[in-house]
Amino acid sequence: MIHPTAIIEPGAQLGKDVQVGAYSIIREHVVLGDRTVVGPHVVIEGRTTIGCDNEIFQFASIGAIPQDLKFHGEKSTLTIGDRNKIREFTTMHLGTEDGGGKTVIGSDNLFMAYTHVAHDCIVGNHVILANNATLAGHVEVDDYAILGGMSAVHQFTRVGAHVMASGGSMIAQDVPPFVIAQGDRAKTIGLNLIGLKRRGFSSESLSALKKAYKLVFRSGLRQEEALQQIADTVDDCPEVRAFTDFIRTSERGVAR
Repeated sequence: MIHPTAIIEPGAQLGKDVQVGAYSIIREHVVLGDRTVVGPHVVIEGRTTIGCDNEIFQFASIGAIPQDLKFHGEKSTLTIGDRNKIREFTTMHLGTEDGGGKTVIGSDNLFMAYTHVAHDCIVGNHVILANNATLAGHVEVDDYAILGGMSAVHQFTRVGAHVMASGGSMIAQDVPPFVIAQGDRAKTIGLNLIGLKRRGFSSESLSALKKAYKLVFRSGLRQEEALQQIADTVDDCPEVRAFTDFIRTSERGVAR
């Protein structure tokens, strides 16, 4: 299952039924899980560990050193989970010492063509990055988030679970879970109700989230006052607690 023109360096570890296409390069410290498929002209390097059943399409660059002038060759890692689809020309980089030395990507994600995951990012599960979506260094993207085409996330910014960011969004502040964000210096414009319904959220949870969202973004209250009022009225809902906890722990400030 290894094309004769592919280069597999001594030390690389390949699981069962791994496929490697023509002219691809797998460097010495790479680990590939069972049944992972690497297309032609792919380069996987660095201390990169990739799980099982991933598909990596042609011309992807995985595990290269960071595009960070503070990186000086320290031993850092890139870890990728299972069942991810990594499309053409995607780039994913190793971590840096300043970011804990690791970039981590979960499972069941789709990275469309020309997407970029920079150093020290943490990407959850079931995330979609549409074409040309870009994560700067130290970005966190939680489960089921969707970033539209040509969107970009500023370094040290968090994107919550089940967020839908419209195409072309420039995200410079944290985006709370369950919302839609859009625009240059993206702002929240409402709850991601269609996405939440598709994923089976109950009507009770959606109603509680609507109340919490309105208190934070539509009531005119100061953030601390809104969060206190939420705690007094709808804090018994787990989704609402996730929403308010995210806001409370934001260091960059929340996109309003």
